[in-house]
Amino acid sequence: MAREPRSGGEGGGGGDRGRGRGRRDDNRQQQSADGDDLKDKLVTINRVAKVVKGGRRFSFAALVVVGDQKGRVGWGAGKAREVPEAIRKATERAKRTMIRVAMREGRTLHHDVVGEFGAGRVYLRSAPAGTGIIAGGPMRAVFETLGMGDVVAKCTGTTNPHNMIKATFAGLQRAASPRSVASRRGKKVGDLLGTKKGDEPTAEAANV
Repeated sequence: MAREPRSGGEGGGGGDRGRGRGRRDDNRQQQSADGDDLKDKLVTINRVAKVVKGGRRFSFAALVVVGDQKGRVGWGAGKAREVPEAIRKATERAKRTMIRVAMREGRTLHHDVVGEFGAGRVYLRSAPAGTGIIAGGPMRAVFETLGMGDVVAKCTGTTNPHNMIKATFAGLQRAASPRSVASRRGKKVGDLLGTKKGDEPTAEAANV
């Protein structure tokens, strides 16, 4: 008895997969609930199969990063039988897990940090103006949606997109501004920056 073709089958799944990979670097502007413009990037999409009694059941897993390009960024993963639904789920989860990253002059990190997750390790270094984003793959998507214009990043170990994203976020969460460190330690910003007595730290150094 002939079976009816399923909507995620091997024949139709290939076309969806091709369309999903073609949209890997696409950018989309969205309006968040609080009125901020959000930019989301599709990092990767993968077709996965589940073996059931009647054969293999295919679905798609998407990885998306979302940011407002003003210091807030988040990531999310979603899985569904169709590519658009998987992207929608991942985007919604990314919006719910957004974090704020402290940036110097609104363009780079205050200091170098290292992020680790599983077998992945990323090195994030602050850079002078005009350097640009020197990073590849999933890390570049994070920095572009975050709004960071100058940064040098290096990934060692695993090249799994999920581990690279999680390691990058672990590093970004460790980045802190001089003002936040001074407040936590009960000191003045000038004491941390080593300024002379009577000299006020610049607004750029203190990230005012």
